[in-house]
Amino acid sequence: HPAVVAQKAATVAILSDGRFRLGLGAGENLNEHVVGRGWPAADVRHEMLAEAMEIIRSLFEGGYVTYRGDYYDVEDAKLFDLPDEPVEIGVAVSGRESCELAGKMGDFVIATEPEARLVEMFREYGGEGPGVAQIPVCWGGDEAECRRLAREQFRWSAGGWKVMAELPNPVNFDAYTQFVREEDMAELVPCGPDVEGIVEGVRQFTEAGFGHVALVQIGDRQKEFCEFYERELGEALKGL
Repeated sequence: HPAVVAQKAATVAILSDGRFRLGLGAGENLNEHVVGRGWPAADVRHEMLAEAMEIIRSLFEGGYVTYRGDYYDVEDAKLFDLPDEPVEIGVAVSGRESCELAGKMGDFVIATEPEARLVEMFREYGGEGPGVAQIPVCWGGDEAECRRLAREQFRWSAGGWKVMAELPNPVNFDAYTQFVREEDMAELVPCGPDVEGIVEGVRQFTEAGFGHVALVQIGDRQKEFCEFYERELGEALKGL
């Protein structure tokens, strides 16, 4: 429920000394059908997201909030602990309808594909905040092992969000990704020890107009990847 999300976001913002931003989207069947309310069509989910954002923003303003919507109701809700500044809200996008929602109601836009049109549509509908992107990488000393790991743990990303949002269970993800090869993943995910592949992956997003890029390291070499970033990768990315 958006009131619970607002309370969680406010708490994390306080605990992180204001370093938290809230990303919202129209959801995924895998996560949401389990509560037994069905899986609405995309246009309905966008209507639900708009209501949810109205509630969350109202709660971030302080005071008691009562809201009667088509999808959500709130009765005398209040966040008793708020951060000094309202939490910024980003909206995940993949097409025009979500970009319109992001431009009209979001503080920034989130995407996983380096498509300039997504940022352009966000601006077209009044969005002024940054574009935030996410790129998976699989860094490590053995490129062949990194390719294997990328396929094992991240092959579900090959179909894009329009597919992933609709699949209900892990068995369905396994079925649709059974023919994804390591070579296919290597085209989507920079794999191995080299800086150049990661820089080129990030460059695609910066050239598409994204100002912030989150790097998602696949596998358990998280500490080593952070050390690699500090030692070499961060400096290589500065030019972008």
